Order: sequence, then C-alpha cells, then structure tokens
Amino acid sequence: MENCNHKAEHERAVGRAKQSLPSEEDIAKLCGAFKALSEPSRMKILLALAQGELCVYHIVEAAGGTQSAVSHQLRILRDNRIIRARRDGQNIVYSLADEHVARLIRTSLEHLNCEV
Repeated sequence: MENCNHKAEHERAVGRAKQSLPSEEDIAKLCGAFKALSEPSRMKILLALAQGELCVYHIVEAAGGTQSAVSHQLRILRDNRIIRARRDGQNIVYSLADEHVARLIRTSLEHLNCEV
C-alpha cells in the first residue's frame, strides 16, 4: 500500500511539474538570457551597470576591454532584453533593463557565499 501512495504522490508531482513548464518558445528565450549572462565580460558589464547608468566609455573603464568589444557585448545584452539604452545628448547611456535583472545578479552573488 505504501508504494501505491508514493506512486500517486509522484504522479501528482509530475503533473504539477508539467503544468508549470513555460512554452518551448519561452524556455528558449530563458536559455538565451542565461547564455548571455554566462559570459565573463558581459557579467562584468552587468556588475558595472548594477551601480547605475553608464555610457560605453565609462563601461570600458569599469569593466575593461576595448570599446569595440564592449559595444559588441552590449548589443548581445540588449538583444536579450537584459539591458536598455537611452540617448542623453550625444551619448547613449546603458542601464540594467529592470529590477528583475538587478535582483538576479544580487541573488547570484549571494548564492556564491551560501554554504550548502
């Protein structure tokens, strides 16, 4: 009898897991965002932008690299809706797209120091 109860519990858990899965399209977008986050130079850019808006010149100073390389990484981050850009006079300034991105970075940093 005990095995039957566990089997029923597991089947319900599997059903809940299946129902909670996003669409294949959303899973692909999520994986693309995590892939974009997983590159070290892009993470440096994000950590710099977590401190506030910056133009490309200042991102290069803060995160390192060349202006060309940073611009390339910024495009990838923008394409994945991780950062946003706005014009400020002759400059384009970049920032994290929203509080979700900032929270994801903070949570990831906290996780580094978490002992399992």
